[in-house]
Order: sequence, then C-alpha cells, then structure tokens
Amino acid sequence: MAAAVAAGSSDVEFIRARSDKRAYRRVVLPNALEVLLISDPETDKAAACMEVEVGSFSDPEGLEGLAHFLEHMLFYASEKYPGEHEYTKYITENGGTWNAYTCSETTNFYFDVNVDNFEEALDRFAQSFIKPLMSQDAVLREIKAVDSEHKKNLLSDVWRMEQLQKHLASKDHPYHKFSTGSWETLETKPKERALDIRHELLKLYDNYSANLMHLVVYGKESLDCIQVLVERLFSDVKNTEQRSFKCPSNPLSEEHLQLLVKALPIEEGDYLRIIWPITPSIQFYKESPCRYLSHLIGHEGEGSIFHIIKELGWAMNLMAGEGTDSTEYSFFEISMRLTDAGHEHMEDIVGLIFQYLLLLKQDGVQEWIFNELVAINETGFHYQDKVRPIRYVTGIVSSMRLFPPEEWLVGSAFPSKYAPERINMILNQLSPERVRIFWESKKFEGFTTSAEPWYNTLYSVENINPSVIQQWIQKAPTEKLHLPEPNIFIPTDLSLKKVHEKVTFPTVLRKTPLSRLWYKPDLLFSTPKVHMIIDFHCPLSSHSPEAIICIDLFVDLLVDYLNAYAYDAEIAGLYYSIYLTSVGFQVSLGGYNDKMRVLLNAILKQIASFEVKPNRFSALKETSVKDYQNFNFSQPHSQASYYVSLILEEKKWPLPEKLEALSKLESDSLAKFLPDLLSKTFLECYIQGNIEPSEAESIAQEIEDTIFNSPNTMFKSMSPSQYLTKRVIMLENELKCYYQIEGLNQKNENSSVIQYIQVHQDDASSNIKLQLFSLIASQPAFNQLRTVEQLGYITSLSLRSDCGVRALQVLIQSTVKDPSYLDARVDEFFKMFERKVHELSDEDFKRNVKSLIDSKLEKFKNLWEESDFYWGEIAAGTLKFDRVESEVALLRELKKEEFIAFFDQYIKLDAPQRRTISVQVFSSNNHSAEFKKAVAETDPPKTYRITDIFGFKRSRPLYSSLKGGPGRITMD
Repeated sequence: MAAAVAAGSSDVEFIRARSDKRAYRRVVLPNALEVLLISDPETDKAAACMEVEVGSFSDPEGLEGLAHFLEHMLFYASEKYPGEHEYTKYITENGGTWNAYTCSETTNFYFDVNVDNFEEALDRFAQSFIKPLMSQDAVLREIKAVDSEHKKNLLSDVWRMEQLQKHLASKDHPYHKFSTGSWETLETKPKERALDIRHELLKLYDNYSANLMHLVVYGKESLDCIQVLVERLFSDVKNTEQRSFKCPSNPLSEEHLQLLVKALPIEEGDYLRIIWPITPSIQFYKESPCRYLSHLIGHEGEGSIFHIIKELGWAMNLMAGEGTDSTEYSFFEISMRLTDAGHEHMEDIVGLIFQYLLLLKQDGVQEWIFNELVAINETGFHYQDKVRPIRYVTGIVSSMRLFPPEEWLVGSAFPSKYAPERINMILNQLSPERVRIFWESKKFEGFTTSAEPWYNTLYSVENINPSVIQQWIQKAPTEKLHLPEPNIFIPTDLSLKKVHEKVTFPTVLRKTPLSRLWYKPDLLFSTPKVHMIIDFHCPLSSHSPEAIICIDLFVDLLVDYLNAYAYDAEIAGLYYSIYLTSVGFQVSLGGYNDKMRVLLNAILKQIASFEVKPNRFSALKETSVKDYQNFNFSQPHSQASYYVSLILEEKKWPLPEKLEALSKLESDSLAKFLPDLLSKTFLECYIQGNIEPSEAESIAQEIEDTIFNSPNTMFKSMSPSQYLTKRVIMLENELKCYYQIEGLNQKNENSSVIQYIQVHQDDASSNIKLQLFSLIASQPAFNQLRTVEQLGYITSLSLRSDCGVRALQVLIQSTVKDPSYLDARVDEFFKMFERKVHELSDEDFKRNVKSLIDSKLEKFKNLWEESDFYWGEIAAGTLKFDRVESEVALLRELKKEEFIAFFDQYIKLDAPQRRTISVQVFSSNNHSAEFKKAVAETDPPKTYRITDIFGFKRSRPLYSSLKGGPGRITMD
C-alpha cells in the first residue's frame, strides 16, 4: 500500500456469508497500517491478529532463522510493559491464548482473551510493535529455545523431507534456505564472524514497518468503539516506508527438474511425492485452475488414480493440490503412502498418473464439473460454521494482503469464472519435462550418495528424462481410468425444520434392549446440519490385545471399503468417521442433513454385511504393523504420555503385545474371531441438529434393524450385566511413584518427564479449585521452567482427565538435562509456588475467579462444539448437562481460604493427599549415563519405583465407574 493513503475508514461492500451477522469495516491509520474491524455483539472472546510482510526469506545471508528468532523475541517485553512476558501472562490469566508463526514472506502474531480484558490485552499487543525490549539476557535464553525447537524436529520426516526439497533448488533463491534457526546459526557462527546477534535482530526489526502490516481486530463493541481503540493504540507503530520482500519467481532451474530423488526416512513406511513447479493460481483465484485439477487428480471414487492403485494394493492414500506460502512461485504435488507392493510398482504408478493427465487433456475441461465445484463451495461458504474468533482472525488476515477489500471475507473460497484456458495452462505445466519425484523408503539404506546438511537426510539423485517416463506410461495399467460421475450428495434441501418443543438438554427419545437414542434439536445456530453418533458398545472387543487388534482392523477395513462411495459425500460437506473406542467402536456423521440418511444407510449396510477381503486385509495389516513400529520414533514426551496411560488405565494393553498379536493375525483368523467379539453389542445413539424427533426415532429404528436383523449380521444383543466400563487406578496418598525407562529411538537426543498429580474424581466443587489452580499456575510454570531455566522448548502445566479422574500434569522435553533433574526442578517449582499461593491477594484471587467464570460462560460457537459437550457427558456417564451453570454458581461463592486449603491438601509438595507419578524417559543417546545412575540409586522415603507396570496396577484399588450409580441413567 502506498504511504500517502489517507487515514480513516472506507465503506466497503464486503462479500459475506448469508448467515454472517457480524459487522465489518476497513480502516487505514495515518501510518498506513491497514485494519479490518469486526464487531460481534454475541462474542465472549475478543481476538486480534497482525501479519507483517517480513518472513524467513528476509533472513540475512549466514543468519538462518533470524526472522523466526525475531518472532520469538518480539513479545518478551516492551518499554511500556517492561516485565518479561507481561503480554503472555496477562492473556493467559484472562482466559486467553496466544501464538505466532513465521512463513517465507510473512510473520503472524495473534491472541484471544475474555472480552472484558480486551483493551488492556490489545495495548500490550500493540506495544510490542511500537517499542519492544530485546534485552541481551533474553536474547541468549531464547536462542536456546529456538535451538530446542529445532532439535525437536531433527528426527521428524516431515521437516527433513521439506528441507530436502528446498536443498535441491537454486542456491541463490531464498527458498533454498534453512529457516528455523539453531544454536549454530544464531550463536556459534555469528560469534565466529564477530557479529552481535542482538544488533542483527534489531536491524531486521527495522523492517517491521506499519506500511507492511495488516491487522484484524475482533471485538464485542460497536465498530465505532473498536475503531477509536485501534486508532489510539496502533497509530504509533512506525512507518519507515519499507518495501515488501519480492523473491525471484522460480526457485528451480532446469538442473532441478526431471529428477528422481531417493531419500532415507527415519520412520517405517514408503512415500511417493510427484511435484511440478507451476504458475501460482493466486494470480487467477477467480478461475481457480488448481481447485479444478486437484479435485480430479485427488479424487478417490471409481475411475480415479487412487481407486485403481488402491485396488491393485499399491497405495494407502493419495492427496493432490497446490502448496506454497509465496505469491511468486508455487508447486503442484501428488503424494501418497505406498505399500511394499507399491514400492515395487513405483514406475507403474507414475505412468498411471501421467496417463490420467493425458486423459484430462483428451476429454477437455468439463464445465459441468466446474459448476459442481462452484455449487459445493458456494454452499459451503454461505453455510459455514461460526468458529472461535482467534481462528477467524488468523484465517482472514492473509486475505488482506492478497485480495481487494470487498473480497477479504471470501478470499479464494469458491471459483466464479469458468476459464478452461487457465486450467489447460496449469495442466500443461504438469509435464514429464518439469517433474520432480521424491521417493522415501527404508529400502534405500546403504544405497544413498549424499546428505542434506541441516537434517543429515541421506539421499541420492537420478535424472529421468521424458523418454523414460514415456516408457512408464506405456507399461502402466490403463483400462479403468475415467472422470467421476455427478455427485449425488450435493444438498438441495437446505430448509430449517420447525422446533415444536424447545428442549434445553438432550433427552432420551427411545429406549429398547438393543439401543438408546438421545436427541436434541438445534435451538442456537439455525443451520441445515445435523450431528449423529452411534456408539457400538461391544464388551468382548477389549478383553485382550488380540481382541483390540481384531476390532482395530475391522474398523480400518470398514473405512477402506466405504472410501470410494463416501468420498463424494465428503466433497459435498457430509463427513463421517469410524474409530476405535475403549470398549468397541464409534460411527460419527456430520454435515448437511439433506443427504445424511443416504450416507448413513451405506455405512450401516457395510457394517452389517461385513466380510474380510484378503487382499485389503494384507495391505491394511502391513500399514498397521509399520504404524505400531513407528511409535519407537515418536517424540519422547509422547512416549511418556503413553506410559502414564498404561500405568493408570485398568485395561490398556501394551503396544508390544498388540504388535505381536497383529503380526500373527491372518485374514481367516479375523473372519473367525469377529463374530464372537461383536456378538454382544449395545448401541448408544445421539442425534442433534436440524432434524425432527419423529425422524430421529425413525433413524434409530433403522439403525437397530440394519445392525441386528440383517441376514448374516454378526451383532447380537447384550444383557445389562455385561456392560463394561473403563476404570482408573487410585494412587496412594503422600507417595511419589517413579517409572524410569530409556527412550525407544536411540538417535533422539531428547529426554522427557511427565509429573502426574492425581487429585479427585469428577466433582463440581473440586473441579473448580483444580481448574483455578491450573489457570493461576500454568503461565508461571512455563515462564520459570522454559524461559528462565531454559529446560526445553516443550514445557507445560495442564489439566488431565482419565475416565473422569482429574489431575495436574507438568510436562518437559529437553536435550540439556536428564529427566531426574527435570523432575527435581518441577518439585522445586511447586515448592516456590507454594508461597505465591499463600500470599495471593484478594484482588488477584477475585480476578482469576472472574477469568475462569468468563471462560466457562463462553458460548458454543457451532453445532459441533455443543454436541461434543453433551455427548461427552453421555459417554462419560456423568450426564451433568448443566455442568457449566452449577460450576459457575460454586465459583461465585468460592472463598480464597477454601482454594488455599485445597492446594495444601492435594497439590503442594508435602500435601497429605498428594498422589504422584513421575514418568521419566531418558535419551539413550544423550542421557544414558544418567539413566544408569538413576536406576541404581536407593529410593528416598515416601517414594516407590515402578519396575513392573502390571504388577503395580494389580496392587492398586480402582476408582468407581461414573457410568451407572444413584441418580444416573443406566442401561437397564
């Protein structure tokens, strides 16, 4: 934007969703900062997002990661608010969240907060762009945080393969760079060059000019009030007339095309990516050529690339589309996960893809397909669900840079101009002459010739000229490729059903020995959508590792069988998922109610007439085995969390036992076991949304009839005595249990600790006190353990609930210290924080209570948030549909002395009812000596070392189940 633009607001006729009742205004401040104001009188959260046109492409030569480092540093402190982390502390204490991220050409900063605290939060936010303080001490500490973040990613295949693609690009293009930053790039190398990194940081910050910024502000007040606030707070952001960074248009020269790159991944699993550089479709966003092409190339119905290679047993998934965060260049990518057979047929797969591209050219661009996409996307835009303000502002801010003001709200959401020549232009760019193929497999071990410098990814490169690809095309299977049929799931009836009885909470509409139906009409959102859940409670399905594995594969096979048919439903805004639960499996459907029953009927029939297809069983088993093996390569904090669950949950089977059971399972065994595992079933159904009670009852009857009365069905009724619930062990008062183990990936330098403090079973009075402590302590814990002590990038204090048993959890992942040391520092934090709790002023106590009340009273934004809450109560067996109201009433009466007494009783270090587990995962690469020392040490008083998890679990009593009991609806 030109700096000479006049300050003030302009009347823009925004293209907006028909359902959108918010008010909008475009404002340009005297300093050329362009702002979108959003007024929503119904909101209980306010939010803001600033996008700055300075990203990692602006990193000076030899200072890789400086822009990302600046993103970390900007909100440390400001001249007006000099206390470290004043901004994040204020937001966290007032029901908010905050974050930031760095892209190639931009950096984004955003937050939300309770509406009553918006002005002060926004002032703190603004001051970071006006006069931030970047102290030398903070600089050194935050370099360690950036380095810890980088080390977390070192063994991530996603990061490694992305950097490999960048590495194989023109060295003089910024795309080639490493952008995260590390100790080496921000401390060691700058020192060798006698550079002052803080000085370089401030130099880069000088590019943060108001004329390169776009701001979205979302509040409850009127547009006039929000405008006055924004003008007062942001007019002092300096405008130094900077120019936005413009990179060269193409990062790939001819030497980087016609390549086959074979790369060695960390994890099990073969992946294939076919990539072409293309003209960015943002330049033709109304024509949307890539949307049309990705719809067809990524289609999963009959006649598609994926359907054929899946039927041949070569691939498990396929995605296609454009990907870039630059306006100057772009890539079109087709990616898939290969099976072992697919690895052997890589050339056939690539040949098949080029055959399909040839088919698209021969058949020509189809206007009916384009019109179908227009209809789907237009309906999706006008009936979009309201989302949380923080998500809304981050989604819109980039549109301000890319589109004219009247299109900020719609962006490129749906195409509006049919231009076959544009589609053909991109299609012609997807040629053998321009292709790059990246192929990842453990089978390449010992056959690579090079190493990417930042992540040390091993790879080799071969040239593949168009004549080679022509040979692949000729030998690939051809006969079944064709364009998709018209989509039968596009909704035509979007009318709203009349609600005759205004039901506040879900009610039981129908109950039989086979099923129970909970129902709630939509009273809040006036949207033609519905959410259905069918929970299959199968008590025999979880009694052993073998049983769990069988049900898991049953679910995977169901989804696999339904994929080709149900893919059109997903495109048309009708979603479904089938997933494993602790005692069976669950089917969830959501979207437009118009064609919901068509999809539901197909799912039910597939379940009732299920049979094991040996060829699909083999492909899914192979993938599942690799997924289990890949747990060894997961982050240490994920491994620690798994061990906590394994210790706590009564019937959680260890991964090695499940992997062993899976390895031995064959298709005929699965077919034999399933009828027994599903022979006892009860259906818990939940239907909420734009649907009348009579139709809901009709659906429940249909579900019951199809599942239990279809010919050859495996499902039989279950007696009430067989109802199975999952329970959690009760830890011992004043005892700290340790579980110490080495990490499963010997190359990972990270260790992790989780200190779990078990407090109580679901109870309103105890819930609010624990939640209040978490609210008060989470930011100080983060500040002390991550910022001050620099123990690790991943650090948090949070709440945890296992089957209704509430707890606190402190998590740290670190390369710098071993888990025993980390655990001691967590203890020290609680010791230090004890004084702060006891010295809590009345004013601070009341402010935190109000913040928690405000967060609890936050309204549901959409049908899915509301139904998830109510289903959560049903699934847990608590049925506290008025939970928010009852807990808020208790909070209003809560006295500070009661809160402190609760802390002294359950949480403080020597509390009489403190019950603790410390799970410690030691890096076998980095902290092996510390592990040997830790396991050899004598246990201190009031501690217990867990060496046999299952023996320990058998020795402990269990919490009662929340399902059933006085005053609760039970099955019988």
